[in-house]
Amino acid sequence: MGEKQSILTRLQQSGLVAVVRAENGEQAKRIAEACLTGGMQAIEITYTVPGAHHIMEELAKAYSPDELIIGAGTVLDPETARISLLSGAKYVVSPCLNVETVRLCNRYQVPVMTGAMTIKEIVECLEAGADIIKLFPGELFGPAMVKAVKGPLPQAQIMPTGGVTVENVREWIKAGCVAVGAGSSLTAGAKKGDYAAITETAKRFLAEIAAARSGQ
Repeated sequence: MGEKQSILTRLQQSGLVAVVRAENGEQAKRIAEACLTGGMQAIEITYTVPGAHHIMEELAKAYSPDELIIGAGTVLDPETARISLLSGAKYVVSPCLNVETVRLCNRYQVPVMTGAMTIKEIVECLEAGADIIKLFPGELFGPAMVKAVKGPLPQAQIMPTGGVTVENVREWIKAGCVAVGAGSSLTAGAKKGDYAAITETAKRFLAEIAAARSGQ
């Protein structure tokens, strides 16, 4: 199994990606540590954070790829994607489709998740070569949208971001999502310095995902 497929498999097996908007590298590392303690494997550092690539570099030094799968989020163009890869990112996430970004990721055999809102956009992402479709913003649709999409497009691998909570994550998984992205519903404790809350929330998320996958 190649590295790209290995990362995709690990992301899907875990089923949960932490979307991190940390204020600095130290906070990002503490969030990552809390997520790992809670049993998670993947976090996504978004480019809405100043110096995001420096935070990725710090995390890449602190953790091996076997411990933590670092991703780059809010990537709008191939230039940012390339900087991310050189900074230690192992996958790239975009809020919408940029074909050149997907081409660059495929060139380096790095998993890429592209955002989409409609059936047409999802098909365009698939045609461009995206590995996973990021249904975004998830709160505008809900799990019913995933069920609707999987009818005509059963081949679409969907990961919603936005509006995913511990309370509704079972519905998302049962609707056919391969994984979910969780932002403030998972990492809110960081603002108050309560990293233990992140660990506990991660555990609850993973337990709910496991229950949904086992048919509960």
